Amino acid sequence: MSVSLPKASTLIGACLVAAFAAAVTPAQARMLDTAHGEIEVPDAPERVVTLYEGALDTALAAGVMPVGAVTTRGGDDVARYIEPHLGDQRPAIVGVVREINMEAVVGERPDLILAGPRLPDAQYRLLSRIAPTVVPQSPGITPDAWQVEGRQFGEALGREDAVNAAIDHVEARTAELRETLGGAEARTANLVRWMPQGPLVMSDQLFSSGMLEAVGLDVASSGLVNDGGVHSDPLSLENLSRLQGDWLFLATLNEEGDDALAAAKDSPAFARLPVVENGQVVPVDGQLWTSANGPLAAEAILDDIEAAPVP
Repeated sequence: MSVSLPKASTLIGACLVAAFAAAVTPAQARMLDTAHGEIEVPDAPERVVTLYEGALDTALAAGVMPVGAVTTRGGDDVARYIEPHLGDQRPAIVGVVREINMEAVVGERPDLILAGPRLPDAQYRLLSRIAPTVVPQSPGITPDAWQVEGRQFGEALGREDAVNAAIDHVEARTAELRETLGGAEARTANLVRWMPQGPLVMSDQLFSSGMLEAVGLDVASSGLVNDGGVHSDPLSLENLSRLQGDWLFLATLNEEGDDALAAAKDSPAFARLPVVENGQVVPVDGQLWTSANGPLAAEAILDDIEAAPVP
């Protein structure tokens, strides 16, 4: 999506905000190595804007309530799993996943901005005029990218210990659940996002796929996802039958996906899928399973796995 350049008045306002932030940044400000080189960040940021779901998740896990955030994919607010962690406070919405409202960001007067690893350079240049903007050095689409990125966000927030503790808790709980499932005979799973245009098989390199692997369930995309992709093209129900996993974790993002899935369930082709016949379909929240990442998301996914009738 192309970047909408802000009005001249917005740029002036951004410069004023940047100047104000520089004036109040403490002398003990730290240098942080990011995807855009070394930048100076405040020791204890007080007004943090997150422009990436993993950054919002990590900030909350570290005990920091951002003043601004973007919507979740397929929604008009933060992800449903985040809601319990907000209490009476909640960040202002400053854009959607792929389109940031620069004026809204300026209006929140941030002293630190946490962005995603795929932030376009043009947006970075604008955001960095508003406040120090941290784009993490990410390994890309890998199951453990959330940990690498999360630790960098923790460093930016000055909350490394809190983030490390949250990640350690996830790993300890994952190990316990893997041991619990260790005697199971069925050891394979598939993850599918159901969209109005058809089901999408999700990559085995995604965050949630990595969580399934971590508890001992082998995840395969059955050759339906291109190398480097995050999901397959929309599939027919006949092609969906190519999935051979013992369990199918089935995700929808919103009501449109729910409606499409409900219609598919009425079809004989869906009913004939082996996982359906065997009662091994596990409905999950697509906002969590196919869009989110971070320590809180990991805990919520482990909740789902623990509650599911997984062998």
